Amino acid sequence: MRQHLRRRMIGGAGLWLACRHAHSQPSRKVYRIGVVAGQLTAAEVTGPQTQSPSVNALLRGLRELGYVYGRDFVTEARSSEGKSERFPGLAAELVALPVDVIVALGPALPALKQATSTIPIVMTGAGDPVGQGLVQSLARPGGNITGLSLQSVDTVGKRLELLGELARPVGAIAVLWDRYNLLLWQTAQAAARARGWKLLSLEIRDASEIEGAFAAAQAARASSMLVFNSGLFDRQAARIAALAAKGRLPAMYGLRLYVEAGGLMSFGPDLVENWRRAATFVDKILKGAKPADLPVEQPTKFDLLINLKAAKALGLTIPPSLLLRADEVIQ
Repeated sequence: MRQHLRRRMIGGAGLWLACRHAHSQPSRKVYRIGVVAGQLTAAEVTGPQTQSPSVNALLRGLRELGYVYGRDFVTEARSSEGKSERFPGLAAELVALPVDVIVALGPALPALKQATSTIPIVMTGAGDPVGQGLVQSLARPGGNITGLSLQSVDTVGKRLELLGELARPVGAIAVLWDRYNLLLWQTAQAAARARGWKLLSLEIRDASEIEGAFAAAQAARASSMLVFNSGLFDRQAARIAALAAKGRLPAMYGLRLYVEAGGLMSFGPDLVENWRRAATFVDKILKGAKPADLPVEQPTKFDLLINLKAAKALGLTIPPSLLLRADEVIQ
């Protein structure tokens, strides 16, 4: 009887100690990761599985590092839905929540920099982060922003060169750009002057102006077109590719999504891969690293994609020398 009572007392004491220990353990922190996308709707880029290849790549990267959605982190996703004027409002929303870190595409970065100097920001692809004033240098960002660069400025000359190989610029090369691409436009001007080529500026402020820009290119008898990627243009990729085909304008793009949408040719880094690599920056920041001390990564590989179906529709024969250099040829 006494032994039974003693066992019950010991068991009760053990249970009490276990409960006390459990209550004394700090609960696991669930991080809130802000995500700013430029296309689709907020609902389509929210949750553990989205309709955005880019956001899914970020989530995959986090899974590869051991993070479980819902247990270790959740996302607070926002999207401009192709309207760049919405970025300041979206930035303010995420800062007000607040979130632990924000992962964002290039066009959203100026608004985020304006909205916060304390919340860490991981960029998935800025055209020229130093030139745009986002970081002090690639090696030492110096503020609350780090991540990946597209180095778009460095590839403008190469894209013009490839376009010239495909369609000799007997007339002006039309350049489709918006205010986000001002630095790229200025770089293109310098590169064209060095080659003795003429450029036709087609600056766009709203998607409704795209058809008019193509009409202006045809009226000016432009021989080809250079399109700079942006939040505004990326959402209109299929529309832009179709207008280029209709106007029989060989066009060069900076991202593969345009070629996949029917465009002729692109040269640039893999943006979806950049989103996956952004997860490594998120991981380091959540573990205590400061963005100011995390060097900005530059692309190590640039892919040349050529769409033979688009070339055929334009009546173009791709030079064998260009085909041999292509990383991928779409039939």
